[in-house]
Amino acid sequence: MSHTPRPHQAMGAGAEFDTIRGLMARWGDLAVDIGDDAAVLPDSPGVRVISTDACVEEVHFRRAWISAREVGTRAAAAALSDLAAMGARPESVLIAFMVPEAWRDALGDVADGMGEVIRAAGARIVGGNLTRGSVFSVTTTVLGVANRAVGRHGAQVGDVVVVTGLLGGPGAALEAWNRGESPTAWARGRFAAPVPRWAEGAALAAAGATAMIDVSDGVLADAGHVAAASGVQLRLDPARLPLGPGIEAANAMQSGEEYELLATVPANRYDRLAAGWRATFAVPLTVIGTVVACPPTGATRPAEGAQGFDHFAPPSPPR
Repeated sequence: MSHTPRPHQAMGAGAEFDTIRGLMARWGDLAVDIGDDAAVLPDSPGVRVISTDACVEEVHFRRAWISAREVGTRAAAAALSDLAAMGARPESVLIAFMVPEAWRDALGDVADGMGEVIRAAGARIVGGNLTRGSVFSVTTTVLGVANRAVGRHGAQVGDVVVVTGLLGGPGAALEAWNRGESPTAWARGRFAAPVPRWAEGAALAAAGATAMIDVSDGVLADAGHVAAASGVQLRLDPARLPLGPGIEAANAMQSGEEYELLATVPANRYDRLAAGWRATFAVPLTVIGTVVACPPTGATRPAEGAQGFDHFAPPSPPR
């Protein structure tokens, strides 16, 4: 069934609706069918995939670190990265803003940052919510379609563990800011403007990836999530991690909010995947370990040592 976007609904008077009209003017044709109580989505072939993600001031960022536009970039990228981790193509986005008075004038810049990422993804903004609050936050719900959705639970003994891109930038940026220093341009860029790996995720799914996750909590922690879901152990080799400039392996293992993809792939399919990858993507794909059976204790942690970011762990500096 086809779906033709309708004109936006007329909205009444008031500051809230004036703000919404201002956002729609900035997004232009990126926003469709705005104004009803809910969005009507087109039918699409394939598997429907949906996710939601929150970006909260003093939890995920500090305003002194990045610009309002970069806040929007990160919020959209973080949400859309969850679709990439399932091998899904983004289609629709809903955005809920909580806006303190101090952020009112910056909201347009946040919207511009989000719009840039969403447009690059080929998706459309179909609705959301706007409310006043004491802390700035953006909650982004994303919907996509996959030919083959890849979860965290399918890793098999004998698979190789691969990761996209270079690691360690966001962690290095956070460490520098928390020391009162300026991060390197590369590290700051990886924190402020991550790029979701949509095409790469689809390619990994098509190549037969058995499990996949985006690196949001750190390679060590996210490998642990795959291991636990799959009932196996991921044996990682820190010496093989693809490190960014000036990054040490120990730090790269724990650096969160990378939004690269970690996947497990049957060993007999890797060579063909790698050959096609080099011809298609500028982003490297690196083997960093193997999938092995759990020891008799049933432990699924991939390695001993510090784990990644946990929202409900004892308080630590915001990220």
